[in-house]
Amino acid sequence: MPLPAPAPRQAIHTRRVVCKGYRRDDGLWDIEGYLADTKSYAFENKHRGTVEPGDPVHEMWLRLTIDDNFVVQAVEAVTEKGPFAICPGAAPNFKKLVGLTMGPGWNRQVRHLLGGPSGCTHLVELTGPMATTAMQTIWPLRQSKQPKKADRPRLLDTCFAFASDSPVVKDLWPDHYTGGAKAT
Repeated sequence: MPLPAPAPRQAIHTRRVVCKGYRRDDGLWDIEGYLADTKSYAFENKHRGTVEPGDPVHEMWLRLTIDDNFVVQAVEAVTEKGPFAICPGAAPNFKKLVGLTMGPGWNRQVRHLLGGPSGCTHLVELTGPMATTAMQTIWPLRQSKQPKKADRPRLLDTCFAFASDSPVVKDLWPDHYTGGAKAT
């Protein structure tokens, strides 16, 4: 078990987020996200009646079609289940993402366009892991097709493992290593 054994407890809420990346036959990429929130107990909802244990309170999908440069070309959003009958009405607003580039500032741009009353908190949250999924889907394939450059690696200093003084950087990009005993 990756975490230490927990104290005795009872499961109450589960959020499931699944993101997948696909290479399309037309050369574009589909990044699909799914979010579902479930409870371990039944409860009453004014708009849906009794929501049974395991029946999603929130269940939604988002597909972002992007190009090789991570520019959003098309968007499809669906709210299958929400706590209010009006919730699916926010899905068409996600077309505002067309033309944005996934990269630095992505989350800020999404929140600017779709945060608050024009969007859906849960679909907005889903765009973060979808951007990571896009990078994990496209970047390795794109990098393998480009000639090796001595430029600063894009991943340098983006996390603990890629810190400029880490042994990973010393191994992968010795010219950019800043720790002790320079790599040879």
